[in-house]
Amino acid sequence: MRLSSVLALAFLGNALSLGTSHSPSRLHIQMPNDPAKRALLQNIVTWDQHSLFINGERIMFFSGEVHPFRLPVASLYLDVFQKIKAMGFNCVSFYTMWALLEPKQGEFRAEGVFDLVPFFEAASEAGLYLLARPGPYINAEVTGGGYPGWLQRITGRLRTSDADYLAATDNYMAHIGKIIAKYQITEGGPIILWQPENEYSRSGYITPFPQKDYMQYVEDQARNAGIVVPFISNDVNPLGYFAPGTGLGEVDIYGYDGYPLRFDCVGSFLNTMSNPSVWPANFLPTTWRLLHLKQSPNTPNAVVEFQAGSFDPWGGPGFEKCTQLLGYEFERVFYKNLYSAGTTFLNLIFGGTNWGGISYPEGYTSYDYGAAIEEDGRALNREKYSELKLQAQMLKVSPGYITATPTVNYTNLVYSTTKEIAITPLFASNGTYGNFYVVRHLDYASQASTNYTIKLSTSVGSLTVPQMGGSLTLNGRDSKIHVSDYFAGINVLYSTAEIFTWKQFDNKAVLIVYGDNGELHEMAFNTTSEPVVVEGEGVEAQLIGGNWVVQCVADSTRKMIQMGTLTVYMLDRNSAYDYWVPDIGPAYGTSYLNPESVIIKAGYLVRNASISEGCLYISADFNTSTSVEVIGAPSRISKLFINGEEQSYPKTEITLPALDLALPDLSGLGWSYVDSLPETKDGYDDSLWVIADHATTPNPAGTPLLTPVSLYGSDYGFHVGALVYRGSFTSTGQESSLYISTRGAWAFASSVFLNGTLIGSFPGEMESEWSNVTYSIPTLTSGSTYILTVVVDNMGLEEDTPGADDMKSPRGIIDYSLTCPNSTATTISWKLTGNLGGEDYIDQARGPLSEGGFFAERQGYTAPEPPLDVFTPGSPYTGFEGAGVVYYTANFSLALPSEAWDIPLSFVFPNTTDAIGYRALLYVNGWQFGRYVANIGPQTRFPVPEGILNYKGTNWVGLVLWAYGEEGAKVEGFTLEAGMPVLSGRSPVVLVDCPKWCVRDGAY
Repeated sequence: MRLSSVLALAFLGNALSLGTSHSPSRLHIQMPNDPAKRALLQNIVTWDQHSLFINGERIMFFSGEVHPFRLPVASLYLDVFQKIKAMGFNCVSFYTMWALLEPKQGEFRAEGVFDLVPFFEAASEAGLYLLARPGPYINAEVTGGGYPGWLQRITGRLRTSDADYLAATDNYMAHIGKIIAKYQITEGGPIILWQPENEYSRSGYITPFPQKDYMQYVEDQARNAGIVVPFISNDVNPLGYFAPGTGLGEVDIYGYDGYPLRFDCVGSFLNTMSNPSVWPANFLPTTWRLLHLKQSPNTPNAVVEFQAGSFDPWGGPGFEKCTQLLGYEFERVFYKNLYSAGTTFLNLIFGGTNWGGISYPEGYTSYDYGAAIEEDGRALNREKYSELKLQAQMLKVSPGYITATPTVNYTNLVYSTTKEIAITPLFASNGTYGNFYVVRHLDYASQASTNYTIKLSTSVGSLTVPQMGGSLTLNGRDSKIHVSDYFAGINVLYSTAEIFTWKQFDNKAVLIVYGDNGELHEMAFNTTSEPVVVEGEGVEAQLIGGNWVVQCVADSTRKMIQMGTLTVYMLDRNSAYDYWVPDIGPAYGTSYLNPESVIIKAGYLVRNASISEGCLYISADFNTSTSVEVIGAPSRISKLFINGEEQSYPKTEITLPALDLALPDLSGLGWSYVDSLPETKDGYDDSLWVIADHATTPNPAGTPLLTPVSLYGSDYGFHVGALVYRGSFTSTGQESSLYISTRGAWAFASSVFLNGTLIGSFPGEMESEWSNVTYSIPTLTSGSTYILTVVVDNMGLEEDTPGADDMKSPRGIIDYSLTCPNSTATTISWKLTGNLGGEDYIDQARGPLSEGGFFAERQGYTAPEPPLDVFTPGSPYTGFEGAGVVYYTANFSLALPSEAWDIPLSFVFPNTTDAIGYRALLYVNGWQFGRYVANIGPQTRFPVPEGILNYKGTNWVGLVLWAYGEEGAKVEGFTLEAGMPVLSGRSPVVLVDCPKWCVRDGAY
């Protein structure tokens, strides 16, 4: 018997008030896999072995991963969400990043661009549910795996039940939990699930592993903060950790992730050719169904992360290669393989930008990921988006799939006599429609063209198809889903053409199917109505066994076939990409599975639709002039409005006007510069610098110290960007060399100056985490004082393996020795700096990871309207000679038609293969949106979203240039470029807060 909601909340309130110590064994509140006990907390989100239910309705959970911190323009959240919803997805998964929200221990901030409420509200407006993944550890290819840098000063092991680590997580989890709790579905919000921790799986550093009391502690934190929605896990692979029934720390719904082609966009991890067309053998998961039945048979088969692209490292091939390796062919083969295993919960990623210091050490500024939606927001530039739309829309109108029973493994030579073909069927459960046959090549990487027939189970018996002669074809890396006994207004006895969508409109139905150009397809229908070809050619029909069988070859000519109340459109795949099925009605629709919708042929993007007083209103985007046609709609509609303007109904032409994009020539701007490494100059005053005086370090990853005092940046509160050191010593006159060991992670650089003269630089290498170098020094004068200036670029903190404390790998100077011929070492007194204020960072609007330790950053000169009276006229295109760091700035105006147009803009550095000895930081209106390393790459193009850029006003651009050698640095060819403009129906973009420069107290 279910308790009333009042009693359930009373129970929850009493339970959450118990147990407040940091002991992992404290009283905990679980939601075991028991419906009666779960109902004590909530009964809106439930599940069985097949799927989730929302308010009693089954859903196929199809989710896109979006990280709000990687898009710091809140008014663009809805834009991304609408593109995800338009594919047919119904959910978005999101991380929150502890490092951005509690950068100083005990001080939690979620304001400005870090406010999550606009993200939640945009999801609701778009009609998407949310899966919350707040950590405390998230991984996510972000610095420290999301951990704040001050955790380097925690002696306890991270991601364990060590008391000081658990205590350190409490403030963040209490605050983030309280924020998320207000937007749960039980409170009328979009959040339906909570994931505690992330990939807490496999570790050789904890015995025994896993620490169940640690996971239970993390779950208790959420419940204590008011989280009542179910918990779902994300195992690093289907290993069974914390599945229901495993005891302490178990979750409600077991989930796992999978990245079968790994994270190398040219396949070199298997020593294959550097070629993104290479798919290695034996990497297609074919045992996951069997593993699921063993590990968690009473919950849905949930893949909480599956490969949708790849991150790319410094010096990597670039995201274009990732898009190629993991493109539409990958989606067809690998995603449909998941469906063949009965997966009803699938989450795929959208990337974004690692602006500021967000990225982990191996990644650069772009986090495009090769995902279906590009970093700059473009969706249909990639066929991946359109292919996903075909799949998601099919599943959305196929409720029989959710409860169909898949075979445990794929089969060969059972449903086809063609040995090269593997077929995995899913059979309809009692009382439901639809058998689904997932077809692929037995060698999943095969690029062959293979003919085959298929044996289908139908309500009239087993049939070998095609019945009218000929054969089906599987062309290369493709996979198809053939159906039998599929309901689409009438019973479809079978279809070898793939289902895109079907809809019922009053007393008529529309079915859209597709196949690749040149493929023969056959469909059979339980109807007495003879097929009438209304449009197109090459359609043949026969009455076989009392069912009408239709056969045709897919091509670019649309075929429209009428059978009584059913109209069938046969399209080729590329034509199907232009069709959209926006839902009508409230935000979440009246029903997820087959809600009231309209079908529209419209080209680039249809965001949403509504109906009022006989008028159909659609919001759409156009990248070229195109025709718009309403294919299916309720009969009450007689007028059409597109982006607020009335058009002819049901078909109209959209003509794009000519667009003059007048972008500034950046080389012609009035540039000014300021020395951004004045620390090397005579007479520099470092009296306000932090004294390096910690004789020990709490950081176990850096113990024992190799230096008299700690020179680790995080020991002094500096966790991001450039670290600058000044070491003072009195010479004996005998010093001959300086040995120095610096660590800044992949692609970092370091430079060493002696009284303003460069004695050497390490320019960085793709995979080098640190540098151990001995530099010769000139003859020094005995008794004289000298200053060493050392610059170390911190590329981010490591992600963490449970118990290994990888995140604590220190950054900065690890060891040094200023030696004489007799091997004695000269004593050096050190000071250091990073971003001004360290954990008490100055720029509250842009957050704790926006600035490093260079002079211009500490002074805030990267903000708009810096004090140009302290600058000198000079251009980065001319550059400077000699080693050092110089900051250049200039302003320009834009007057773009941003109200109706979506125009992506990017700053582009010269693309060269030469080993140019410099790196640069790009600042736009005070926001760091580019870290360019000329000698390593690969990124040269840096998108900056509208909202950071003012499309109708003044903008300030800044470049921090760091030259490693005496040849200096310059940026010939640095440009501002526009991508494909799109006439858009999106909501207006609102400028984020870009505070102007002001004097900073205590700046040095």
